[in-house]
This record gives sequence, C-alpha cells and structure tokens, in this order.
Amino acid sequence: MDDLQYVGAVDQGTSSTRFLVFSAKTAELIAYHQVEVSQLFPNEGWVEEDPMEILNTVYECIDKTVQGLNRLNIPVSSIKAIGITNQRETTVVWDKYTGQPLHHAIVWCDNRTQSTVDKLVSKTPNKSQDYLRQYCGLPISTYFSAVKLRWLLDNRPDVRRAVDEGRALFGTVDSWLLWNMTGGAKSGGKHITDITNASRTMLCNIRTQKWDAELLEFFDIPASVLPEIRSSAEHYGDLAINHSTNKTEGSLKGIPLCGCLGDQHAALVGQTCFKSGDAKNTYGTGCFLLQNTGTKPVMSRHGLLTTVGYKLGKNEPTIYALEGSVAVAGGLVRWLRDNLGIIKESSDIEELAKQVNGSGDVVFVPAFSGLYAPHWRTDARGTVCGITQWTTKAHIAYATLEAVCYQTREIIEAMKQDALDADTEEHSSSTLQVDGGMTNNNLLMQLQADILGCTVMKPSMPETTALGAAMAAGKACGIWNLNPDELTNVTFEKFHPSVHEHEISKRYKLWKMGVEKSKGWHFGSGGNATSNAQVTDHNAEKGKSMFSGTMFLISSFALLVLAQMSD
Repeated sequence: MDDLQYVGAVDQGTSSTRFLVFSAKTAELIAYHQVEVSQLFPNEGWVEEDPMEILNTVYECIDKTVQGLNRLNIPVSSIKAIGITNQRETTVVWDKYTGQPLHHAIVWCDNRTQSTVDKLVSKTPNKSQDYLRQYCGLPISTYFSAVKLRWLLDNRPDVRRAVDEGRALFGTVDSWLLWNMTGGAKSGGKHITDITNASRTMLCNIRTQKWDAELLEFFDIPASVLPEIRSSAEHYGDLAINHSTNKTEGSLKGIPLCGCLGDQHAALVGQTCFKSGDAKNTYGTGCFLLQNTGTKPVMSRHGLLTTVGYKLGKNEPTIYALEGSVAVAGGLVRWLRDNLGIIKESSDIEELAKQVNGSGDVVFVPAFSGLYAPHWRTDARGTVCGITQWTTKAHIAYATLEAVCYQTREIIEAMKQDALDADTEEHSSSTLQVDGGMTNNNLLMQLQADILGCTVMKPSMPETTALGAAMAAGKACGIWNLNPDELTNVTFEKFHPSVHEHEISKRYKLWKMGVEKSKGWHFGSGGNATSNAQVTDHNAEKGKSMFSGTMFLISSFALLVLAQMSD
C-alpha cells in the first residue's frame, strides 16, 4: 500500500467540529483542527444551534487542517477520501432552492417537544411510549428526530408552508453537511443519509432499513422531505468548492465523500467492535454505550434502544446494536463551569475532585433533560442529595464524576438483564472499551473501573469516533482493510478496580435513592411518557408536600456555591 494514502474525517459534534486526517496504513492521526460550536438556549429546556455556523465550522476546520498538511509537506492529493460522523438526532430543515435553514437546528437533548410526545403517546392503542418499538426499536421520546420535526410542523408556519410548497428538506446533521458539501442549492447537492442516522429518526423500519409508511402516517410527515438512505460506506458524491468563502478546501475539490456514521456508531467501528458482544462507551456531552448484537435486531425489555450499529457497504450485512443513552455526562462538567463558575476550565474538575477522598455521600443526578436509558422519564429533573454543612465544591466535583460512572453502571446492568432474557452470554463485564473527551480524566476512568468492578480500557489513540468515519470511507474507496486480522494493533491504558465491592454497593444504593427522588418533578409533562413507571396522583401530592424542603435544599446549594466561589 502506498505510504502516501490518507483519509479525512469530519467529526461534527454537539460542542465542536473537527477535521482530522489519518494514515490509511497505520491509523495514525496526522493533522487536525477543532472549532467550538455555539449553543443557543432561547427558552428553558430548548437547545439550538445555527446550521450555517455548523457548516462554516466544517469548512474552517478543513481549511486549517489543509494548511497544517502544507506545513508538513504532505500533498493534499494524498487524501483519497473523506468520511463524516455527526451528532445524532439533531434536526435541520432547510429550503432546497435557497439553501437557507428554515429554523435553527433543534439539538438532540432539547426537550421542548414534551407536549408533542404526550399527544403522540395518547394516539397509541395502549397509551404506551413503547408502542413504536416493534417498528423502529425506539420509545416515543423528545430525544428523536421525528418528534422534533413534528413540533416544527405544528409550531412554525413558515416550515409548514415550505413543506406544503415542496421546498423543504429535512435531515440530521449528516444530511445537512452532505447536501452542502456535494454542491448544495447551486450545484445539485445530494440529499442522503446513512442507515445509522436514519435508524435514529423513528421513521425508519429497523428490519427493512427503509422509511416506513406506517411510521410516516403516525407522525404525519410527508416522504418528500426525507433523504435517501444509503449504507455507511459507499461513494455519496464528491466534495464541491465552498461557494460562500472559496477557502482552500477548494484544493480538496473532487475528493470522494465515502463514509458516514452517527458519532456513536463511528466509535463502535473505530473501537473495532466487530464481534457480537463487543461493547464500547463514549464519554462526551452525553454518554453512550453500544453493544454489537450481530445481524439480528434485539428488542430490549430493560430500557435500552435497538439501533443499527453499522453497514459497511451496499452489499455488506447490517450489524445491529443495543444502546444505552445518557443525556448528560461531559455536559454536567460544562454546566459547573459555565453556569456555576465552580471551575474555570473543564479540565480543572479532576484536580478539584482529587482534593477529597470521596463525595461525602453527596449524590448528583444530572437529569437536566429528564432521564434517558434505562428509565426514560421526561418528568425527572436534576437533583443534588446529601449536602451537609461540611460539603465543599470538591465534593460536588467528585459527585459529578461519580454520576457519569453510576449512569454507565445502570446501562451495563440493563444489558446484562437483556442478555439473560435472551439466554446469551454475549456481554461480559470483565472489560469495557472507552473513548471520548472525558477519558482524558484519569480519576474518572479509575472511578468507572471501581464502580463497574471491571477493567476499563482506554485506547492510546483517543480519536476513535473520527477514526471510525475514516475507516468507513477508506473501506469504500478500497484503501483501508477492515479484516480484523489485518487491522493495526491498538494499545490500551488499563484501569483496574481498586475498591471493595461492598463499599461500591453502599454508594450505588445512595445513587439509586437519588434517582428515585429526581423523578416526578416536572408535573406539567403529565409524567406519562414512560413505560417503566407512571407518575401517580399520590406521587404528585408527595412532591408538593416536599416543595418547601426542596426550596431549602436549592437555597442551601446556592449558598454553598457562592461561599465556595468566594474562597
């Protein structure tokens, strides 16, 4: 294989965009550039991003990375293909004639659609959030794209009018990028998505892997706005010049766009989880644990999602996965930084947490957007329990890291239960492969090993999400062999359990108590968007009786934070 064969990868995440270039021979990261993406919060619970900013950060990152390659004397002609990986479920609607967005992108963790969820659940024969799982593998939740698109059609007349007039196109971020990068409105951009992203919309039949007429009818969404579904590794089109800026990515014009996966699916590929039972956990803005379940979809009975893992070519088999999705992981650290000012930089949390030997029995349940897997409780809200007069901001920092680990343990336990139901031994708890920005926090990784009671394995090359997109693109253009026997060996840093299980069980019991206390806070949601439990009138009355105590807790927490900030 020619040494000068490289593959580029666009990694468009919730918090930032990156463009990375890898060697197709060694999987070595050669160059990259990263730009933060602004988040907009127009109302409580609403999270938006500007699609044009997302697109421009992609172009900027390509431009800066090309400049870096020039400094390394690497010709851009040695880049043979480009893959894309993206934040999933985030919803974009745009005008196909002007190329302009019709609304800000509604981000995956946005929960404005709760009333839409309630209406949709009420339409089902058994009033169940799980009614559509048999078709798409997903519960009816604020999380998924179809619900966001339904909200736009119901609440934005300009979007509704554009759909009625045949001008509107819908897509997740991958579709928005591919349409623009292959030419957009001026040069016949390709309106496509890959099967992994399609499987997160609630509009794709998990078995047929096609847009489902019954699901479209249920959500009352016209098929005309939907992109074409493709595999995760094939030629979608060629990179067109950026007409708006004519930056140096023009020098990459004509390079094939050949790979596309949602970010968590790309990480599954990048971690080479190619065998049934292989699992990885990504620690980013949220936390997402995927387990390869082979060529047949497994329907979870314990709050997990059934999703397409990957399909690495038109004629390759579709590989499915079970997923546990946690809404708030790294986002909680960002909240401590931006909203409370407890830390100045996200990386400061590790040193702050190291100032104490534990959380002091403080439990932090970050249900900012409700609880995702395995609970699916949209009525839950963030809760801090166990504060005393001795609690410091270091205890809060420690409890923040523990929260990420406890949420992961809940997912692992649900996967074990599904394996027992299926009478398989596919999931082994002896090791867990991890990736994502938060894995740079060694204290977090050690806590995860302790709380799971298993070895946590962090790869020496942490950019596994972007690597997965590059691997898919490289396979599609014939320069990257994904045969497990041919793949480059990956070295891992290992974190072994160091705390007795008895102590972990005690702390985990406190966590579970905190989770129960977080439920039922948002009574306006109706509390009925869950298959695991319903919020009863008794619980509502109990919640009202605790209101004064809750206000005392919130006030105490605020005073604690202010006191710590003044230190």
